[in-house]
Amino acid sequence: MTQAPRFQIGNRTVGGGERPLVIAELGINHDGDLDRMHRMIDDAAAAGVECVKFQSHVVEDEMIPNDVVPGNADESIYTMMQRCALSAEEERDCFEHAHERGLLAISTPFSRAAADRLAEIDVPAFKIGSGECNNYPLVKHVASFGKPVVLSTGMNDISTIRPSVELLRASGVPFALMQCTSVYPTPAHQVRLGGIADLGEAFPDAVLGLSDHTTSIFACLGAVAVGADVLERHFTSDMSWPGPDIPISSTPTEFAELIRGADVLALSRGGHKTVLPDEQPTIDFAYASIVSIRPVAEGEDFTVDNLWVKRPGTGALLAADYDRVLGRRATRALPADVQLSAADIDGWTTAAR
Repeated sequence: MTQAPRFQIGNRTVGGGERPLVIAELGINHDGDLDRMHRMIDDAAAAGVECVKFQSHVVEDEMIPNDVVPGNADESIYTMMQRCALSAEEERDCFEHAHERGLLAISTPFSRAAADRLAEIDVPAFKIGSGECNNYPLVKHVASFGKPVVLSTGMNDISTIRPSVELLRASGVPFALMQCTSVYPTPAHQVRLGGIADLGEAFPDAVLGLSDHTTSIFACLGAVAVGADVLERHFTSDMSWPGPDIPISSTPTEFAELIRGADVLALSRGGHKTVLPDEQPTIDFAYASIVSIRPVAEGEDFTVDNLWVKRPGTGALLAADYDRVLGRRATRALPADVQLSAADIDGWTTAAR
């Protein structure tokens, strides 16, 4: 059997049967306030998060001045990024703070300059956002650093994802593909967990995951059940903070519950519909055996009047054999409430069953 795809982010194995990696996307929820970023890092660590994710914006290399307003905001993306972009020193401070708290820390570069900055910090992996999924020049540049890549796929289909995957393969970097819907917030019917299977079929060498923009942890939990090994949600310490991503974020308490639930669901998925050896103690009391329900004389026919099925399931003949016993003769006298054995039935053989 082919081993499931897996790779390392730092000392954490991702995929390949390991527990799901839950990434807390801190993003721009700090709103330009470094103290808020520090609090989120601390709260994420306290909630049991293993990996936090930042966003790396070098505005002049990322975009030209513009007045485009995102659907979930009331100001232009240019104005927003000017306020929220961290300097190189501030970004390095955030990584150091995360490491001090024992966290893995990765980031999404939105430009070539941002990717270069992250390479200098020596990030253990890069995240590529959905908006850059088909930005093949940037994907190629990021892949050139030789670090694992987590690639979100919102606003893209298999045909536009494939060139990025080919660039990652050509660079020899391992990667995860994240089902994602770039609608903020994402309604349940647009999450499309079936996309995880589509990605797995098209790219069998990819670790699979979900980057979630709904308003609860439910979609992430469902994603684990259908094969996701990486989960990403926006994180906030306080739902009252300003910011376009706050409404689609989860609190520390919700993240702790997500991590617990993801572990349970990962252990629960897969398997086959067979009888487990561990079910035998339950079989012993829960199955029904064939028993006499009144005294039966030697040579008497077994009928519905003298034979039925009752617990426990410790008899030699179980309920499944009942109809085949009816009409046969008793080889000995039986009192009531006796479990039948093969020797009690005239002509009964294994073949007769």
